[in-house]
Amino acid sequence: MKGQTGYVLAHRFSFHGFSLRHVWEKVSGWYEVHRERELLASLSDEALKDMGLSRADVEHEVVRPFWDDPMHK
Repeated sequence: MKGQTGYVLAHRFSFHGFSLRHVWEKVSGWYEVHRERELLASLSDEALKDMGLSRADVEHEVVRPFWDDPMHK
């Protein structure tokens, strides 16, 4: 089956429980966190106020490293 080939390849390249799929999901999650922080930083002060956030809250979040994900995405 064509669909089975991709599945086999994803599990063939694993090393001590880390598959390419796991690595890809982790990197994708990091990128998503980075992108969300950039979007948060681009919001106006009025929009932040509507969400109950201050510019200081946003600055605190934006300087965090991309791998520091409090939601564990």
